[in-house]
Amino acid sequence: MALHLVETDGAAAGTSDRSVVASSRLLAFATGMRDDRFELSAQLVPRLVPLVAAGALLVRERKARRTIERVAAAALETVLNAIDANDPQTGRHVRRVASYSLIIADAAGLDERRQRAIERVALFHDIGKIHEALFDIVHDATKLSPAERQEIATHPRRGAQVLAPLDAFYPELAIGVLSHHERWDGTGYPRGLRGARIPLEARIVTIADTFDALTHDRRYRRGTGIREALNVIESGRGTQFDPNLVDLVLLPPVTDRLAQAHVGHGKRRGGRRARGRDTGPDVSFRWRSESLGSRSIAATRDVD
Repeated sequence: MALHLVETDGAAAGTSDRSVVASSRLLAFATGMRDDRFELSAQLVPRLVPLVAAGALLVRERKARRTIERVAAAALETVLNAIDANDPQTGRHVRRVASYSLIIADAAGLDERRQRAIERVALFHDIGKIHEALFDIVHDATKLSPAERQEIATHPRRGAQVLAPLDAFYPELAIGVLSHHERWDGTGYPRGLRGARIPLEARIVTIADTFDALTHDRRYRRGTGIREALNVIESGRGTQFDPNLVDLVLLPPVTDRLAQAHVGHGKRRGGRRARGRDTGPDVSFRWRSESLGSRSIAATRDVD
């Protein structure tokens, strides 16, 4: 990088010129200039140095924010581990829902950032079920009574309350969790949102959640086949589910991917993993590539 400084008012080489040279080089570096000549006057440099200092401060702030974001991601990972430890079956369920949600989001052409937001909502959509007030209901093997179903219906709001402190880093997370039982026709809960007022993350997770709930065994019923589950989703087009998303899910390439993912989860239940090492889809936060796995199998009620 060539630097040429214009001397003014008879400025001679000395300490002040060396400061000008240093400031100019700093400014040239900060602005990304490499090969072009960079001309500055001694009077202009002092005015530009504060801008360079502000840029350096911005870099420091960005580094600090990345560190804080890593802490936030670690907090999410800790919560996910807590779900695994407290309710392993829910841990496997949310990972399957995450994998199905990512398939739908990818088919919808959403970018990587939006897909990761949807993944987070899927992974934590049932966190409200590990609340102390719901624990005994969730883990009772008998069928839910109407009063118990009403109590279980509080889990989206409870989950959103747990995740609310992370709003600054994941603004879509708590609101997506809060909304994953809303219905397209406005008859869902807890807020009765209708149509496109329901966050997209929640609309996608709702379909993935239903697909998983239908195709996996519960303590008192067997899971349905993939085709039967898709028929149920189709029957909810425009009532329970976003009609455009349903049309997307029913496209052969998308149903094929969902079927392949479902079979993959089934294979994970075979062999040695059937003795308690079943893992769901890999979960990769931005700062970490290792996958997290669920652990033992527990009998849990059908409360999706």
